[in-house]
Amino acid sequence: MGFFDLFAEEEPNKEKQKEVRKEGQDTEFANEAHLDLRQEELDIHKQRVETGDVELHKEIVEEEKEVNVPVAHDQVIIERKAVDREPSEEPISTEETVHIPVTAEKVDVEKHTVVTGEVTAHKRSVEETQQVHDVLHKEVADVEGHGDAEIINED
Repeated sequence: MGFFDLFAEEEPNKEKQKEVRKEGQDTEFANEAHLDLRQEELDIHKQRVETGDVELHKEIVEEEKEVNVPVAHDQVIIERKAVDREPSEEPISTEETVHIPVTAEKVDVEKHTVVTGEVTAHKRSVEETQQVHDVLHKEVADVEGHGDAEIINED
C-alpha cells in the first residue's frame, strides 16, 4: 500500500478513514495522515584560540660618542725687556720668589638618563568573513499517483 492509498475512500457513503501504517507498528485508522519532513541545518560555533604572541622588550645598544669640548688653561708668558740702567736703593737679597698659580679647566664626564620615546602596544579585534562549506540533507515529499488518483498540492 502506498502513502496516498491511505487517502482513498473505502466506502462511498461512510466517513472517510485512512489507514496509517507506521513501520514496526500495527495498522491503525485515522481521519488524517501526515508525514514530517526534516532537514539538517548548520550549527556554527566560534571559539578563541591562541595563534601566536608578540613579545615587547627592550635591549641596550652601545654607541660611541665623540664631543669637542672647549677648555681653557692658563699660560705663563715670560717677557724680558731691557731697561735703562737706573740705580736701585735695594740691596741684592739672597732669594726672591714670586708664586704664580696656573689653572686649567678639567673635563669631567658624567651620564644621566632621559626618556627619548615611548612604545605602546595594544590589540584590536578585526572582523572578517570565512566561508564554511558542508553538505546538508533534508527530506522532501515524493508524491506518486497511481491509477486515476487526482492530486491537488496546496502549499
